[in-house]
Amino acid sequence: LINKMLESETDADLSSLRFMWSAGEALPRELHQRWDARFGVPIIDGIGSPEMLHSFMSNLPGRVRYGTTGWPVPGYDIELRGEHGGDVPDGEPGDLYIHGPSAAMMYWGNRQKTRETFQGGWTKSGDKYVRNADGTYTYSGRSDDMLKVSGIYVSPFEVEATLVEHPAVLEAAVIGVPDAEGLTKTKAFVVLKPGAHADEAELKAFVKERLAPYKYPRQIAFVAELPKTATGKVQRFKLREAENAKP
Repeated sequence: LINKMLESETDADLSSLRFMWSAGEALPRELHQRWDARFGVPIIDGIGSPEMLHSFMSNLPGRVRYGTTGWPVPGYDIELRGEHGGDVPDGEPGDLYIHGPSAAMMYWGNRQKTRETFQGGWTKSGDKYVRNADGTYTYSGRSDDMLKVSGIYVSPFEVEATLVEHPAVLEAAVIGVPDAEGLTKTKAFVVLKPGAHADEAELKAFVKERLAPYKYPRQIAFVAELPKTATGKVQRFKLREAENAKP
């Protein structure tokens, strides 16, 4: 919706709105800044989950950090944990755990999933986040979407957010695909804006200029649209399934 409104040649009348709230997919910095510059109605980006029954982290009206999901909501505690359960330092990705009064007790009829998600009063969200020095948190991707390239974790969302900074790119989704040696490399699926043009070499160079060299997508496929849920979340697993089905 944000993309469609930004690409529209006419501005909607938003004068009756005090602010808008965004969730579901993390809001990239570039889109957020473009929105504020054009419409002037602030978007508050945050996150909640069915397991928590409530929002547990959010930016605030008048207190927004572009490219982040903001600060913990009062009454909720946040922890980032590494592969072995220990704390992770600022600037490094970790698994997001939440503790708060609204957490569900279990999944109905699914004991294994209950044990994985609800751990001693803490709820494991399934998301990877980075804690910033100012106390905000930046989304890195779903834990099962994270990629290990050359032995180093790569956040698909970080690559996607960089690609959409290119003036010709409307949307992007990044997955991992094996190369000829069986090593994981990044592949981007890109939707261009109507009437815009960009080639693979141009987009690769664009990402290389802004991120560490090992993060740039080794392959880029231009597509008409990305697979999404009814609520607008990109279904990266469908892109992976399509890749795995190739002969």
